[in-house]
Amino acid sequence: MAHCIISEAEAVLDKEFPVLDKGFIRLVDYMGGDARVVQAARVSYGEGTKSRREDAGLIDYLLRNRHTSPFEQVVLTFHVKLPVFVARQWIRHRTARVNELSGRYSVMKDDFYAPDLGDIAAQSVDNKQGRGAAFEADAAAGVQSSLKNAQEGMYAAYTELINKGVARELARINLPLSLYTEWYWQIDLHNLFHFLELRLDAHAQKEIRLYAQTLFDITKSVAPCCCAAFERHVLGGVRFSREELAEIQSRLGNGGGVASGAGLAGKELERFEEKLRAGRQK
Repeated sequence: MAHCIISEAEAVLDKEFPVLDKGFIRLVDYMGGDARVVQAARVSYGEGTKSRREDAGLIDYLLRNRHTSPFEQVVLTFHVKLPVFVARQWIRHRTARVNELSGRYSVMKDDFYAPDLGDIAAQSVDNKQGRGAAFEADAAAGVQSSLKNAQEGMYAAYTELINKGVARELARINLPLSLYTEWYWQIDLHNLFHFLELRLDAHAQKEIRLYAQTLFDITKSVAPCCCAAFERHVLGGVRFSREELAEIQSRLGNGGGVASGAGLAGKELERFEEKLRAGRQK
């Protein structure tokens, strides 16, 4: 099948979209778009046999009913510069193909991430993996200065080892998680949507959410109808468990009031209430 040229995607191809203080995402290549998804779903039909409106309706139907294989026909390749701690979270999504910059072959650059003052916060008291209240300006400046001073010291030590002729694969081992790395990341649209569903969630760490939002913005240029359906049914939707549905039914039978017979308590009840609030906000 011939490569489909998409003018909107061509306009952003190889363009750097900045993320964080020194990072970026660049669309390197793509294969297919909305039309490819439609062709895969209507395998017995040729391109152009349906209107654009009908194509968008088919894409919406496919995503709404979780017919995922047609979305796997679209493949995107990104060049990403990101801090190592973000890469550690990102690489847990094992449905992509990755080639990363190697500190064994290359001398690492003096590129480190330091959070903005407004992003420096205390440990959350009720979320073991999240932030709580933001620090006051003076305290945040002290934390930022401490991070930067430590980064400078570790890079100076790394450079000293390199200059002494120590092997690059050994000299790098004390470099911190704030160091920037780079990789080429290739993934199909179905698995990209799964990545985005998790990493655009409010519970994801802010830094990776910013990368996820930029990925999504770029992907809209490649497959706008697919992205619109994803926004409608995934980002704009909420899924409920069996117990949560029972709670909803109980509340409806109680005139919308709070029910207590569905077995939700503690964190489960808090998460359920959070879903209801999110649904009202969307």
